[in-house]
Amino acid sequence: MFLRNGLEPWHLLIVAVVLILLFGSKKLPDTARALGKSLRILKSETKAMREDSGEPAPAAAAPAPQVTPAQAPVQTAARTAAHTPTDAPPRPAQ
Repeated sequence: MFLRNGLEPWHLLIVAVVLILLFGSKKLPDTARALGKSLRILKSETKAMREDSGEPAPAAAAPAPQVTPAQAPVQTAARTAAHTPTDAPPRPAQ
């Protein structure tokens, strides 16, 4: 029964106590207000970007297209050794 539920109400209480001890009761409202303001700005900017691009917001029910990865060509060690970059220092003769 140890992992019955991932998050119990007393877990939230412990997290709240730790946050109050770390940041103090005076800084928490200011921090929450700043976080909310940042989220509102982010939301308005993403909405503006969608309107500028002229594309409608993607529907949640629309399935994403399945893309299969292309198989990369296999290179042998001899072939890769022959094709060294031009900016690489020259290799000493053996």
